[in-house]
Amino acid sequence: MITVTEATASAGALKRLSEAGVSIWLDDLSRRRVESGNLAELVRTKGVAGVTTNPSIFQAAIGSGEGYEQQLADLAVRGVTVDEAVRMMTTADVRAAADVLRPVYEATGGRDGRVSLEVDPRLAHDTAATAAEARQLAWLVDRPNVMIKIPATKAGLPAITEVIGAGISVNVTLIFSLERYREVTDAYLAGLERARAAGLELSAVHSVASFFVSRVDAEVDKRLTLLGTDEALALKGRAALANARLAYEAYEEVFAGPRWQALEEAGANRQRPLWASTGVKDPAYEDTLYVDGLVAPGTVNTMPESTLDAVADHGDVRGDTVTGGYDRARADLAAVERLGIAYDEVVRQLEDEGVAKFEVAWQDLLDAVTKSLNSMGVDAE
Repeated sequence: MITVTEATASAGALKRLSEAGVSIWLDDLSRRRVESGNLAELVRTKGVAGVTTNPSIFQAAIGSGEGYEQQLADLAVRGVTVDEAVRMMTTADVRAAADVLRPVYEATGGRDGRVSLEVDPRLAHDTAATAAEARQLAWLVDRPNVMIKIPATKAGLPAITEVIGAGISVNVTLIFSLERYREVTDAYLAGLERARAAGLELSAVHSVASFFVSRVDAEVDKRLTLLGTDEALALKGRAALANARLAYEAYEEVFAGPRWQALEEAGANRQRPLWASTGVKDPAYEDTLYVDGLVAPGTVNTMPESTLDAVADHGDVRGDTVTGGYDRARADLAAVERLGIAYDEVVRQLEDEGVAKFEVAWQDLLDAVTKSLNSMGVDAE
C-alpha cells in the first residue's frame, strides 16, 4: 500500500491511517486540480491513493467553466448534444486523473490508484441502461484503473452483477442500509461467478462498496432533536458510526464464507467497504469524526479536501476503532428504534434523497453546459 512520506510531519495522522489498513481517497476532482499538479502533490504529500467523483462534484467543477474553455469550444464546433458534451468532459477528467494515479495502481497491484466515474443518475432505476452506460464509460475512459460507479438501488443490483461479470471494476454507491449492503455483496459475488464462468481473470476485477456515513446522522439527529428528551439528545452523533461499524461486521462475515473462499481461490479480490460522505454536517462535531471513528483494515475512506486537511492537522488516529464496537453499535441503533425512529424508514428516505440530489446536480450541470454551448452559437439540446 502507498503510505504518506515520513518527511511530511503535518500528515502524521494520515500516515497512521494508511498504516492501519485504510486507503485514503480524495472525494473531489476538477480539471484545474489535475493540470495544476495539485492532485499529484496530494498523492505525494498526503498519501492520496484514489479519487471518487459524483454528479455534484462535476457540477461544481464543469459548471464553473474554468479549464474547460477549449474543449467546450471544440465540442461546440462539432455540434454535439449537451449529454455527449458532458460525457466527453467528465471522461477526459477521469482519464487524466487515472494517469496521475497510475503509479499507485501499479505499486498496489490494482488495489488502489483508482478513479471512480458515476453513470448518469437519471438511469438509477433502469438496469439495462445502467449496465450499458457503465460499459460505455469504461470504454471511453480506457484506463485499467477506472472504476464505474453504480448506485445501490434495486435496479442497480443486477446491473452491478452484469458489469462485474463483464470484468469491469465497480464502485457501488449510495449504500445506507445494512440489508442493502448485504445485497450489494451478493451482487458482487454473483458477478465474480459470472466472470469466472466466462473465463475472465478475476484478479483484474476490483470493487468497493460505498457506505454513506454523515447523512445518516444528519437525518437521525434531526429526528432526535425534535423529540428533545435527554435520552434522545444523548444519542445524537452515534447512529452513523454504529451503522457503518455493523456494515464492517457484515463484510467480515461475507468474506469469510464458503462462497467467497471458492472465488478467492480463483484469484478474486474482496469488495472493500468505502466510507463515503465523511465530511461532518453538524459543526458541533469534531471535523474528523467519521475518519477517526472508522479505522479498520481493508477499508477506504474517501474525503473532501477539507476533511483530508483536518485529519492531517489534528486527526486522532489510534488504530482499529471498528471491530471491537459491534455490541455497542447494535445497542445504539436499538436505542434509536425504541424512541420511535424507524431505521428502515430513515435509510429508505436517504437512498431516495441521494438519487434525487444527484439527479438535480446532473441537471444543473447539463443546464450550465447548455448555456456555454449556446453562447458559442450552438443550439444545444
